[in-house]
Amino acid sequence: MAKVFAQFDSDRIVAAIAAAEKQTSGEIRVHVTRRVPKDLEMRAVRRFHLLGMTKTAERNGVLIYLAPRARRFRILGDTAIHEKCGEDFWKEVAAAMEAHFREGKLTEGVIAGVERVGAVLARHFPRRKKDQNELPDTIDHD
Repeated sequence: MAKVFAQFDSDRIVAAIAAAEKQTSGEIRVHVTRRVPKDLEMRAVRRFHLLGMTKTAERNGVLIYLAPRARRFRILGDTAIHEKCGEDFWKEVAAAMEAHFREGKLTEGVIAGVERVGAVLARHFPRRKKDQNELPDTIDHD
């Protein structure tokens, strides 16, 4: 399993999250699980809540949940961002990530997702002077 995690360049991913969040009040988190979840959707939703993604001031948090051993992932947006973007946006982000994943470029796939999400968050939820980073930019894992 360490081999899978070694394929992620954590520093580059964290830097991409920080860069994206400088333009928005939104919050982006990345979670990588070592498990092969039977119900990926349920696990992603559970992690979304455990990470406090629903507790942001503007309800504009986004979680990229990765299960590399299962070769699956899920992107979840809180209510405010989902209302602004709709289902097609999440499909677009997933397609951009999948293109990199198919080539074995896990870091690039995650960064592509972070950048696309960040751009849309910046458009709908621009950063204001008093905005604070509500959630850590680190990669969460179990």
